[in-house]
Amino acid sequence: MREPEGQREPEGQRERERRRERRSAEPAGRQGLEAPDFPSHAARRAPDLPALDAALTTCRACPRLVGWREETGRVKRRAYQDWDYWARPVPGFGPPDAALALVGLAPAAHGGNRTGRMFTGDRSGDVLFAALHAVGLATQPTSTAPGDGLALHGVRVTAPVHCAPPANKPTPQERRTCNPWLARELALLRPTLRAVVVLGAFGWQALLPVLADAGWRVPRPLPRFGHGVHLELADGHGGPPLHLLGCYHVSQQNTFTGRLTPAMLRDVLADAAALAGLGRATRGD
Repeated sequence: MREPEGQREPEGQRERERRRERRSAEPAGRQGLEAPDFPSHAARRAPDLPALDAALTTCRACPRLVGWREETGRVKRRAYQDWDYWARPVPGFGPPDAALALVGLAPAAHGGNRTGRMFTGDRSGDVLFAALHAVGLATQPTSTAPGDGLALHGVRVTAPVHCAPPANKPTPQERRTCNPWLARELALLRPTLRAVVVLGAFGWQALLPVLADAGWRVPRPLPRFGHGVHLELADGHGGPPLHLLGCYHVSQQNTFTGRLTPAMLRDVLADAAALAGLGRATRGD
């Protein structure tokens, strides 16, 4: 049935709304792109991981993500009304000489965005850190907040997007804007990094171009993501190869449906630990 004339939104108004939404997901203009604190400049200047993490936590390059992470921190979830939300970009977590990196998607609105640590304070993190502990890569099976005693053995946990996105869906532009942080993080880990586990297709798509730009030889066409996929990437700088492994993301959508079981996750982590030279970790049953 045709919409009554008086209730139809003018075409010009709809187009203006679409343009506004597109602009809100893009960096704040040419001046912002050239600013010294923009990711493409600030990340490159970081001499080590502590300096990189400190610079990253002040980033405001993506207006849509800044607005969402801060609004979530103000409104809060009822269960966390007493929390002082982090509500900033969430840096990677783990030792600066890690041999294994885990690459996810982005912080959860009431997980990492609340606690300030990747995969901490949500059900995805519950699954991930229980598996890391089971295979000997974490000191404890839980991750609730910084200062809870958790330490990782030879593992760094990070993501291609460091701010919590609406509906857990960063835009391609937001991913590209954030990429320099991940690129610099991997460059600083390069002397010890031997393996990477990518949790989910989004992280896989984001990581492959970063690895290629950093000098690892990524096949063309780009290999497709899949659980259990294992690639060995030659180092164009003459260093040791990098082992790249795919794993379904630890989201509730996968863990509640059985698409990813704890044993499947433990097996991937155990294989990655062995390839990274961290010893033969315990495999799942």
